[in-house]
Amino acid sequence: MTKVLSHGRDSDSKRVMSVTQLNAFTVDVEDYYHVSGFSKHIDRSAWDSFESRVVASTHRILDLLDRHHVRATFFVLGWVAERHPKLVHDIHQAGHEVGSHSYWHRLVYQMTPDEFRADLRRSKKVLEDIVCQPVTAYRAPSFSITRASLWALDILADEGFCYDSSIFPIRHDRYGIPGAEPGLHQIETRHGPLWELPPTTVRVAGVNVPVAGGGYFRLYPSYCTCRAFSYLNRRGRSVVFYVHPWEIDPDQPRLRVGSRLGRFRHYVNLKTTERKLERLLQRYRFAPLSQLVAEAAAVVQKPNNEVSYANS
Repeated sequence: MTKVLSHGRDSDSKRVMSVTQLNAFTVDVEDYYHVSGFSKHIDRSAWDSFESRVVASTHRILDLLDRHHVRATFFVLGWVAERHPKLVHDIHQAGHEVGSHSYWHRLVYQMTPDEFRADLRRSKKVLEDIVCQPVTAYRAPSFSITRASLWALDILADEGFCYDSSIFPIRHDRYGIPGAEPGLHQIETRHGPLWELPPTTVRVAGVNVPVAGGGYFRLYPSYCTCRAFSYLNRRGRSVVFYVHPWEIDPDQPRLRVGSRLGRFRHYVNLKTTERKLERLLQRYRFAPLSQLVAEAAAVVQKPNNEVSYANS
């Protein structure tokens, strides 16, 4: 059974790792037509027929981070890396960490373990051939490591990954483990320890509310996000934040596919994302995931709790 090695408790007696007021800025590098909400209507064989906008929008994020002297973790889709190797090179040369976002953007729980391993290896090789160093960070498409696919954690550790950011501790129609550990923690797999850095939530009326980025960031007013950041940072909790390049591209083609809810999630408030990011970067400290892991590992080595997701 996969176990969580947890270090310490916050004021609400939730098992979390308290490190510093340093937050993680992460980017899931994919194009607008790759998203899971459209996948039933856009076959992967047709991806090359769409206008690609990922290079320009990712460079906008790179420029934004450079202006604020922030280094981040970029989880790059292997399919994108194979077609735009210079983009991955530019991310790496700018001092950012490169991680894997899979190759085909398939949901983990819709794959067999063998299919997942093959996809993982393919993306890892593409990225490592470009950056010429080990790729040890992973984020599943649509946070699709759920209770049905916890076996993926063993495969990640076996394939040389050191940390993961795929388990969202919320209830959602596509992803999430509501009772999962909400903060930075270490998981003991059959192939050794794996750091897990969940997208961040805050506890409101007994429910985990996501404040980690993406559509939630676009939907919430800026003051709500900033209030959550400040609340968590004052309590020594780091926020793991994420954004996609297409989220700062309001002029992207409007696809008339998917459900109304799916289209709403994708297109809501695209025009305000960049301005909101500027505000966030001005106000809070950010770093790559690897820096949070390094600081957390230095705080304490010996766990004082062990819990299982199966019993959460």
